[in-house]
Amino acid sequence: MKTIIVIFTCTSLVIAQQIPNTITSKANNEQEFQKVISKWREKMKQYNIPELRIPKIDILQHQNLSLTSVPAKVTETATCYDIPFASKGNEIELSVANISTLSAEGVKVEATSFPEGIKFTEKTVTLPTLKTKEELTASFTFSVEKTTKVNKQDTLRFTITDKTGQRWTKDIKISITPPMTYELLQNYPNPFNPSTTIEYQLPGTGTRFNVSLKIYDAIGREIANLVNEQQEPGYYQKTFNASRYASGMYVYRLVATDEQNKQHVYQKKMMLVK
Repeated sequence: MKTIIVIFTCTSLVIAQQIPNTITSKANNEQEFQKVISKWREKMKQYNIPELRIPKIDILQHQNLSLTSVPAKVTETATCYDIPFASKGNEIELSVANISTLSAEGVKVEATSFPEGIKFTEKTVTLPTLKTKEELTASFTFSVEKTTKVNKQDTLRFTITDKTGQRWTKDIKISITPPMTYELLQNYPNPFNPSTTIEYQLPGTGTRFNVSLKIYDAIGREIANLVNEQQEPGYYQKTFNASRYASGMYVYRLVATDEQNKQHVYQKKMMLVK
């Protein structure tokens, strides 16, 4: 049978004399061993010796959680935080509090689950020794890629661990807001041969748009229809393969018709070089 010895550095001589010299010699089985331990604990109560406890870390709720974004700032009362489309420099601050009577060491806070398109500068923050009753902040910075889905509630999950192997999790609900304006971007590469990518975005001023994206040659003839469908606000990209066409200047035109039947027309030029 294994003997486990717990040493209290501040135990006085009188207290030490109350501890059995060999607990295991009187404990022929597990039940007797537990009886001896229980009797010893009862004797120790008169000396007000606190039991050894593993530090507990609480992840505080919204009153100690701040989330800011560029250019928007989110209020602390929000249950789902709105993050601007294609934004950079967004910050999350998580307060970690040690509410035990012992210091906590090796505390790590890590972003362990997040939607595709969310890019953290650093996914892990290691806190210094967290003293009893002390509160420290783990700060994270992230950007939102334009390909991230908009108007969709997602979860950022943070996992907190300490040196003892204990784990806690904190979930934060976020939603990426749609673009604020229409935009048709310059194709890339340009000049190109034989394929190029065309990007555009639809704003959150409506719920659905009737969208067409067409390609015209230098004399205005339509040669390709890349998009002809209803689309929701957000970012889109399409590939144009010009392997069948001759070198020269081409025009791509985006027409988005909103719910008030108003057309928004944008066009740009591109060069095919073979």
